[in-house]
Amino acid sequence: MAKRLYQEWQGTNKFFLGGRLIFGPDVRSLGVTFMLIIVPVASFCVFVARHFMNRFHHHSGIAIILVTVVYTFYVLVLLLLTSGRDPGIVPRNAHPPEHEEGFESTMSPSEWSGAQSPQSHFPRMKNVIIKGVTVKVKYCDTCMLYRPPRSSHCSICNNCVEHFDHHCPWVGQCIGLRNYRFFFFFVASATLLCIFVFTMSAIYIKFLMDGKAHTVWRAIRKSPASVILMIYTFSAVWFVGGLTFFHLYLISTNQTTYENFRYRYENKETPYNLGIFNNFCEIFCTIIPPSKINFRAKIGPKALTSGVEDSSLSKSGADIEMDIKSMQYPTAGHVAGNMVGLRQQLSLSQADIENKGESEDVISETLDCTLVEVHDARAAAHPRGSSWGRKSGSWELSPDILALAVGGGGEGNQMKGDNSPPGNR
Repeated sequence: MAKRLYQEWQGTNKFFLGGRLIFGPDVRSLGVTFMLIIVPVASFCVFVARHFMNRFHHHSGIAIILVTVVYTFYVLVLLLLTSGRDPGIVPRNAHPPEHEEGFESTMSPSEWSGAQSPQSHFPRMKNVIIKGVTVKVKYCDTCMLYRPPRSSHCSICNNCVEHFDHHCPWVGQCIGLRNYRFFFFFVASATLLCIFVFTMSAIYIKFLMDGKAHTVWRAIRKSPASVILMIYTFSAVWFVGGLTFFHLYLISTNQTTYENFRYRYENKETPYNLGIFNNFCEIFCTIIPPSKINFRAKIGPKALTSGVEDSSLSKSGADIEMDIKSMQYPTAGHVAGNMVGLRQQLSLSQADIENKGESEDVISETLDCTLVEVHDARAAAHPRGSSWGRKSGSWELSPDILALAVGGGGEGNQMKGDNSPPGNR
């Protein structure tokens, strides 16, 4: 039975409902956050809000309980939308990228990543120009890709996340491109919930003081739950309220928490700032892009990083062996044929080449080019672990090719049309 991608995912995420819900590895902290919301609200409804039912005409005080329950449910839904969805994970590469020519590198060749061979080296950073500002794009060794701008690798979830803001332990998930909006709504809504519970608890204490309890201490003794709720919500509002105002600042300047703490844009303009109005529209009025990874996609015997089954992995060992056998490898005969054809094309006249040394150089360069082509052909047939033609950084040639090289040099001397005496040839 074919497995699904989420069952073989290389990150540390936790999946539920067949891969429909994706959480971080610290998903247990989500239960603590639920309790920190549900327990105070339940205590408020039982010890405070129910007493408002008789304080208003026609038992209209029940609306306070209904508003509290519905609003709390809304806050919990935002919490789940933040924690249980793909935050914007960047699909991993199955193999490192090939070396690209022509882009700027900010590092010396000695600091490049890759194999020992210089042809396999590639820089760890690229320079990308965004609105005239140079932005460094870093290579991720774990995901084997160059991270998109504003992306970062989360060491907790072990994923690269687009528009990475931070990893929140209270929601047990990374905050990124696809859940930042819900995270802000959750924090702001939790702030309003704290203010609401604090206010209604203070009003109930005032009602008690206006009744039989004429002093604050008597009111506290009559309803200690109200005081405990006031202390709890007053303490919590500094945390969630502070986060709300901090993220309002980040949204207005189009920054992420990661960028704000790492790059410090106070003294320079961030290249992503679109203006306050457009910055808020970008967060709250744009369509959230779909996930780039289908975690429910069926995969073959081995887990694939892209979520799409690769037909090459489904080949059997016999099929792969037949493919290898069917490849045409260059032999010494092919090399000899190439040498003869090349020597026939070298119709060099006395006017083109003035001395014997130049003729030998031309033939030597042609021979080297042919040997490189043969090596590349065999290296392509054996891309992994092939040592043909290479040993300790030098070319290793078979005797028949060396004989052809010597013969080519002799024939080249004859092709030159040299008029020197036979004793000098």
